Amino acid sequence: MSSKVPLPPPGFDELSNDEQIEYIGQLWNCIPSQPEDAPVPDWHMELVEERLARYEKDGMEGTPLEEFEKELFELLMKG
Repeated sequence: MSSKVPLPPPGFDELSNDEQIEYIGQLWNCIPSQPEDAPVPDWHMELVEERLARYEKDGMEGTPLEEFEKELFELLMKG
């Protein structure tokens, strides 16, 4: 991504965390709301195709949500 605006923009680092989040939220709201207006990078489509092919080959795999939540909670509690 080439940008003419310095990253982060001037003054961003001086904002509090809450102000930075609000700023980013306001920027996000400036992005076109129609999905067809937002280009999809080739690498996104490649990843989707790869995952779809894996699903079609192997079916569903993974951890049930309840088990994942329990493991995540335990990990977070260890700090």
